[in-house]
Amino acid sequence: MLTEKIAQEIVRETMNRLNRNINIMDHTGTIIASGDQARVNQIHEGASDVIRTKMPLLITKDNQEQYKGARPGINLPIQFQDQIIGVIGITGRPEEILEFGELVKMITEMMINQSFLASQIEWKQRMKELIFEELVKSEPNDDAVEQRLNLLNVKLKSPFQVSLIQIKENPLPNQELIQKIEELLDAQHILVGFFKVNRLFILTSATPEQVLKRKLEMVGAFLQHVGIQFHIGLGAPVTEQRNIWRSRDEAKLALLLGDRKQRVTAYTDIETLALIDRMDPDVKQKFVQRLFAHLTPKFIETAEAFFTNNLSITDTAKSLFIHRNTLLYRLAKIKELTGYDPQLFKDAVSLQIAVWIHQNRTSTEE
Repeated sequence: MLTEKIAQEIVRETMNRLNRNINIMDHTGTIIASGDQARVNQIHEGASDVIRTKMPLLITKDNQEQYKGARPGINLPIQFQDQIIGVIGITGRPEEILEFGELVKMITEMMINQSFLASQIEWKQRMKELIFEELVKSEPNDDAVEQRLNLLNVKLKSPFQVSLIQIKENPLPNQELIQKIEELLDAQHILVGFFKVNRLFILTSATPEQVLKRKLEMVGAFLQHVGIQFHIGLGAPVTEQRNIWRSRDEAKLALLLGDRKQRVTAYTDIETLALIDRMDPDVKQKFVQRLFAHLTPKFIETAEAFFTNNLSITDTAKSLFIHRNTLLYRLAKIKELTGYDPQLFKDAVSLQIAVWIHQNRTSTEE
């Protein structure tokens, strides 16, 4: 637990405050960090005594010769989880150092404990990410997943569902963001983490979809509050652990095809779009070219608004800021130029599909 890196940080921070030389020795009495670099890797005989006796040691001019290479000062045991893991030495006149020696020891032990807790959090987070990476494989190693879940004391229960959060310019430390999301989800059977620089995964289990959607809206509200641009894609639930990859892929499509004006896009919201997205690109291109060959961008925009407003003449005219009669003229013109009537269900389906393909192609080009 007492590594050279931590020891060097303790020496640097303590010397800045005390303006005195500090030595850190490991459990063997070897100096692993010091304000005097020439002493690093040397055995500190006074520290060896402290480790053996488990008691502080004052080195004065009177007993200095007993400890080879030692200088006057105070040496205190460093304890972690009731074990002596090293020694901290403060160089100077013992009578001057005694008054703050215990305080330095306490601060040192606190820094080691904080470092340990941070490393534990980092280890647990990496374990979650490794589990998710394994689960979304087409053929996951179930034994490896189970072993890692046991280490985290996490149980995943059917049904399983994957959410993905695409973010931009995260102002928070990653771990702080993850912990906040976990708090908002308020669920025991989940895994949350990063699997790309700007993309988080949430794997929930044993959570009804409607409950999950409400909680994801809360996550979205928080992200918006702290100034993070985001979009959440939600895959459909699956009952088998080996099919979690499918929910992940659906969440990806929800991110890709969903309306960016919404906080959360569920796969079921864009399932028809997803089917179209899987069509042969050449077939889609020919279809759009045939229907839209004679339409200007104004007429395509009109068709898009008409379908967005559920074929409502009044709502579409308001959204486009045009008169009702102007809209009726445009719809009639679309029928004339394409051969499809936007106000007839059968024809509207074909035009809607063409609009979706056109939108997706335009957003891809951008």
